[in-house]
Amino acid sequence: MDGLRVAHYPGAVGVHQDEIKRNIKEKLFDQIVDGLTKPVDPASLGKETAVSSTDTVCEGTLEEINRFFMDREWSDGLPIIPPTIERVEAFLKFTDRAPDEKIAVLPQANLVATPWNIAANAVMAGCRPEHMPLLIAAAEAVGEEHYNLNNIGTTWGVYPYLLVNGPIVKQLDIAYKGQLICKGPNPALGRALGLMVRNIGGYRPGRNYMGTFGYPLVFAIAENEEENPWEPFHVEHGFDRNTSTVTAAATINWGWSPSPYSTSDRSAAQVTLEMLSSEVVRKASLGRLAEIGPKGMRNMITLLLSPPVAKSLGDAGYSKQDIREYIYENARVPLHELDWNSRYTHPDLLSVSEKIEMGIYPEDYRVGPDELIRVLPTPDILHIVVCGDPSRNRLMVLWTGYIQPVTKEVKLPANWGQML
Repeated sequence: MDGLRVAHYPGAVGVHQDEIKRNIKEKLFDQIVDGLTKPVDPASLGKETAVSSTDTVCEGTLEEINRFFMDREWSDGLPIIPPTIERVEAFLKFTDRAPDEKIAVLPQANLVATPWNIAANAVMAGCRPEHMPLLIAAAEAVGEEHYNLNNIGTTWGVYPYLLVNGPIVKQLDIAYKGQLICKGPNPALGRALGLMVRNIGGYRPGRNYMGTFGYPLVFAIAENEEENPWEPFHVEHGFDRNTSTVTAAATINWGWSPSPYSTSDRSAAQVTLEMLSSEVVRKASLGRLAEIGPKGMRNMITLLLSPPVAKSLGDAGYSKQDIREYIYENARVPLHELDWNSRYTHPDLLSVSEKIEMGIYPEDYRVGPDELIRVLPTPDILHIVVCGDPSRNRLMVLWTGYIQPVTKEVKLPANWGQML
């Protein structure tokens, strides 16, 4: 909003104590009064210019075009492929949807995602034209209210990612084995989603995309369905095995991937279950994770299991639901740990007992300070994906608040096979 007046509190309120009243009185109050009473400076107001989606907005060398896009924050800071009309039209050949058809409305800017602007962002990201159907489905997924794109601007640093299932994984050579987030088309697919979130969703770092330490690039993964001892992710969620799908998910963390080993007193499967229960507690924000009701469902935990780890669990007779139930029962911390977390790492600064009275935490938490309590609100927030290096026994736990995954079918053009 051009000319919008902002009263800015100096510093981080969360670590201030005695200074808060003084700062409000001496530094904030006058800003509020000035913002409400002083005349608007006409120079602060921009001039709206109608631009058609087919207009040429810049001409020049590759360097000049990249500078033009970076100055307007249309890129993610890396060089882009200029989205010329010819390149965009090449992508549109891979969908039966009309160029201006409404695919989704993406918060927070609430702009309409169409095949045309989806293709423009895909070109910029370095995708290939045949990626178009997958990216249209991705736009549909993040546009769902259930996904909750409207709240990814938190200072936590939530960033989306894509999970691909079905025949399209091999048709497009999407990586699902070792080093999958940085091989094949996966980086470009993830980057395209990130640019759509920026340019259609309207997210700008430091303005409404407020990750305290910033954001890694958005990524894409695919499931290893061949070496999966269970039903693939999309089949588990109601799709036919031969249907191609894309799931919009999100995470806050990417990091250490521990290795479960078989020992004389514990099988690899048992070690894996214990390790996952421990990792869930370590990777998540306990105060948020333990909340019940609608807030509790706004947690998303994805368990990435390499094929050897998944096979050890499958061979031991564990189903995906068995794994979820085990972690639900065994992801526990002493009550005093959650109480400290709730009092000192959340803006409400409330004790566990106060949150029980308010209905935020369950009655089960009325126990002694050293007793272990479950911290998952439900097993249903756990999602299991088999992928990664098929020769390594590794696992990864990804967590975020606010987001729930949404899976969409990838709708292919009538002549898909011929075009490939």
